[in-house]
Amino acid sequence: MNAPMPTALTDAQRPWLASYPPEVPKTVNIHQYKSLTHLLEEAFEKHASRPYSVCMERWMSYRELNHESAAFGAWLQAQGLEPGARVAIMLPNVPQFSVSMAGILRGGYTCVNVNPLYTPRELEHQLKDSGATAIVILENFAHTLQEVIERTPIKHVVLASMGDMLGFWYGQWITFAVRHLARMVPAFEIPLTNGRTVTRFNRALADGHSRAMKPPAVNMDSIAFLQYTGGTTGLSKGAVLTHGNIVAAVLQAEAWFTPALAKVGDVRNINSIAALPQYHIFALTLSLLAMRNGSSLTLIPNPRDFDKFVDLLKRRPFHMLPAVNTLFTALLAHPQFKSVDFSNLHVSQAGGMAATEGTAKHWKQVTGCNMLEGWGMSETCAIGTNNPVTNTEFTGTIGLPLPSIDIAIKDDDGHTMPLGERGEICIRGPNVMVGYYNQPGENAKAFTPDGFMRTGDVGVMDAQGYTKIVDRKKDMILVSGFNVFPNELEQVISLCPGVQECAAIGIPDAKQGESIKVFIVRADASLSEQEVERYCRENLTGYKQPKYIEFRDELPKSNVGKILRRELRQSDTQPKAAAH
Repeated sequence: MNAPMPTALTDAQRPWLASYPPEVPKTVNIHQYKSLTHLLEEAFEKHASRPYSVCMERWMSYRELNHESAAFGAWLQAQGLEPGARVAIMLPNVPQFSVSMAGILRGGYTCVNVNPLYTPRELEHQLKDSGATAIVILENFAHTLQEVIERTPIKHVVLASMGDMLGFWYGQWITFAVRHLARMVPAFEIPLTNGRTVTRFNRALADGHSRAMKPPAVNMDSIAFLQYTGGTTGLSKGAVLTHGNIVAAVLQAEAWFTPALAKVGDVRNINSIAALPQYHIFALTLSLLAMRNGSSLTLIPNPRDFDKFVDLLKRRPFHMLPAVNTLFTALLAHPQFKSVDFSNLHVSQAGGMAATEGTAKHWKQVTGCNMLEGWGMSETCAIGTNNPVTNTEFTGTIGLPLPSIDIAIKDDDGHTMPLGERGEICIRGPNVMVGYYNQPGENAKAFTPDGFMRTGDVGVMDAQGYTKIVDRKKDMILVSGFNVFPNELEQVISLCPGVQECAAIGIPDAKQGESIKVFIVRADASLSEQEVERYCRENLTGYKQPKYIEFRDELPKSNVGKILRRELRQSDTQPKAAAH
């Protein structure tokens, strides 16, 4: 499962270092910690009196996070789980997530983050593949677990309710409202066969408080997370992320964002908006960075409720807002968004999907804050490259490798391409996974002989070390022998007046192999196909111009907000618009 031993690059082979802001170091020292658990416990003690998170206007301090996570870790240990056992977390952005995550790690176990909106099929696969024997799940999703639990290794179920950590009376009211007024908890019954246990979350904490948590025998090579990929090429795979991988990612993010966040003064005063789900690697890493700094998170359990979301942004100063391009676009479209106070916003971090120039320009006009595009994967513990926070304009690139990270553009044979040449983006560094869980065949294909991990993204690096993604290999459209990359089309068409967001796919064409079809969500209802056609003729060469244009009210997206091109391809068996 281990990646090959790397051959060191010289600084001359790292053109990006010359483009670093002066405050950003070339490397980070991960050896200041013995494990991720060490980092967490140091942070909890150091920042005990500080607020950690706020959810539905109820605050949790670092002291509480320390106390409750230790109790949860002690409870897990009392269940007799073996060291390193996998414990799944199936929760939205509520305080129980951080308590569970920290408790699992502090107990000496491995976190398996699970998307709460998984279908039964997806949940069954992840639980079986990871070998998880325990799960923390919000009761709203327990009916999904009920369908598959008998075919999984799960022996211990911890049932959380929405109001568990919101104070006794208020929490009781929230739980009642969710169950009985909003009717958001479908009926379920978890079978208690084969010795399976079901314990309410607060009951587990109460029991854990009466026990002493034993310090686990973990180190930087111990597995901290099995972070499952999106599975766009088949069944999802668990990226094995060690304690060292995660510590590296946190320290790299801290080093990169320092020039911007230093404007706040005391970084403990930073308030980050946690709208992206914490089970996703992007949001997870930034949550752990908050813990390292002793700063606070504003938890958004349901970012799709944009009225409440925008109202929340008005309530207190916020300094960091990570999001995907579609979330930025949706916020900009909200009629009340312009009335938010953006004077404290220093980092608008885009990731998870390509950021479009149209959205970036509009974002800066409204907020005054430059939108920074970054790139990463579950396999890289979130951010692998990022634009410098000192940039004042949108670059249209994914930026530079973070400290201690190497990027190489390679051909199919693993040879590094000259600067300016197109090839597969390959990455290595202390943040890069050690491999996929129980996937020796995939691991053999994942790494090059010189220790780089193949990403499947096609890119070009310039002389300053900035990399531009032209697309993932499988999304490339082949038109009469010419390669067309959807990201390029989407970047251009997003700037067409009246376009809110768009997605491009290739559809079978008997004459030219594939034709281009573009799906558009209009910002201006009067936008016509003819206007889009004219704009494309003016801005795209002939073979890149879409043959089909279809307007939709919305585009299919993942739970993180990423546009799902494959769903558009699957649903588009027949072109629905006239050929142009």
